Amino acid sequence: MLPLATFAASAAVGVGKNLLNTLAKTDTDTMDTAKAAASAKARKTADDFEKMFLEDSLEKLTQSAGTEGPLGENGTGGGVWRSMLTKEYANAIVKTGGVGISNQVYSEMMRMQEAGHGR
Repeated sequence: MLPLATFAASAAVGVGKNLLNTLAKTDTDTMDTAKAAASAKARKTADDFEKMFLEDSLEKLTQSAGTEGPLGENGTGGGVWRSMLTKEYANAIVKTGGVGISNQVYSEMMRMQEAGHGR
C-alpha cells in the first residue's frame, strides 16, 4: 500500500504544479488583456477630450455678432447648423491627427496609471 500512496502523492504534486502553471499563464494573459483595454480606454478618453476642446474653440471662432452671415445665424436653424458644423470640423481634425492635445493627455493618463499601480 505504501508504493500506491507515494504514487498518489507524486501525481497530486504533478497535477498541482500543472494547475499552478496554467493559472500563472492565465493571470499573465488576463493582465495583458487588462492593460490593453485600459490603454484603449485612455486613448479614447484623450481623443474625446481633444474633440471637446476643439468643438469649444471652433464654436467661439464661428460665433458672430448677430449679423446675417454665411451660416444664417439669424434664421431658426442657424445655431443648430453652426453647432453641427463645428462638431464635424472637430471630428475631422481629430481623425487627421489632431493638434497634439490628445497625445499629451494620453501620456499623462498612462503615467498616472503606472504610478498608481506602483504603490
